[in-house]
Amino acid sequence: MMKTLVIANQKGGVGKTSTLVHLAYYFADQGLKTAVIDLDTQANASFTLGAFKSGTVASSLFKNMARFDLAPIDNMAVIEADPPLANLEKMKLEDAAPAFRASIGRIEANGFDVCLIDTAPSLGIAMVSALLAADYVASPIELEVYALQGVKKMNATIAGIKQQANPKLEFLGMIPSKVDGRNPRHTLHLAELTAAFPTLIMPTPIGNRSSIADALASHCPVWEIRKTSARVAAKEMLAMAKHIHDKMEIA
Repeated sequence: MMKTLVIANQKGGVGKTSTLVHLAYYFADQGLKTAVIDLDTQANASFTLGAFKSGTVASSLFKNMARFDLAPIDNMAVIEADPPLANLEKMKLEDAAPAFRASIGRIEANGFDVCLIDTAPSLGIAMVSALLAADYVASPIELEVYALQGVKKMNATIAGIKQQANPKLEFLGMIPSKVDGRNPRHTLHLAELTAAFPTLIMPTPIGNRSSIADALASHCPVWEIRKTSARVAAKEMLAMAKHIHDKMEIA
């Protein structure tokens, strides 16, 4: 049975796409047939994972009876973001969500083991539809005051959807991202968050490291960057990916 994970945060610039991209590479490296859906009109995941584009575009997943077949390349197939995604807000949720859920079912019917969904930093039709169809959600967070303000809001959104419409949805937790261990403010905020949400802060923080940006620009995971400076980032990303893989109980 395919398992679906949404990477979501209503605050932008917190490391959502870098998290999703590295999860996609990790799962594919584990031999899992991995589908990636890019619902963010910025299309950053589509850019980095361009070698795995399937020819299917994300807006088509919101059409009733969407027809498509996905053939993975090296265990991965990307359904890329496209400009018509911007028109989703004109749709009614009661139309968009069932169509998207049916498309997730078709991806599963294509034999995929896992589906990863990147979302835009706003609680719109696309994000809500994704959360209604998903098994799991994880939220990268930045340890700055503006990002922290959105943590409770995101938690409330996930809890509301789980309680009212998708009881199978499991919140895997928050991933501290772009962490500067030398910054006392980051250390303080991480301690405060861990105290406030002891079961929801993942024990796999990701440092603010330039090698991660180098990897995204080079269309590869950071563990393939052959620089000494990338070793710590690679260790952190691999630990995060393995943690999520284990939490999802993927065989």
